[in-house]
Amino acid sequence: MTKPTVFHSLAFRDADAGIAFLTALGFEERLVVRNETDPGIVEHAQFHWGGNGAIMFGSAQRADTPGSEWERRVGVASCYLVVPTDADVDEVYQRAMAAGATSLQEPVGQDYGGRSAGVADPEGNQWSIGSYPGE
Repeated sequence: MTKPTVFHSLAFRDADAGIAFLTALGFEERLVVRNETDPGIVEHAQFHWGGNGAIMFGSAQRADTPGSEWERRVGVASCYLVVPTDADVDEVYQRAMAAGATSLQEPVGQDYGGRSAGVADPEGNQWSIGSYPGE
């Protein structure tokens, strides 16, 4: 398996709930680094999707490098997850809903090919789930 070279990046107010949601979708945990003083704060985490997709995230309240202009904003990201088959779209959609997602679009066939669905995670990030792998 090749290591990903592009990572989608997120922030969560409740990192443990974020981890539970990502795991319910089917992400695989690779690394979780917690704050030594407050283990509820995730300084850095990496989760992989399928053979070559991945995301990194941390807690919104974590302290960044002094002088950094980065602002950890919650609930403003969107991500497209490619699944192997049309049936997988329905399965991942149902797992997301069971994990507390809000439906943005029930599974439906697309004119350009494949099937897709959309959900928002409990913190408002939007996830598109589809079988269309792109060109």
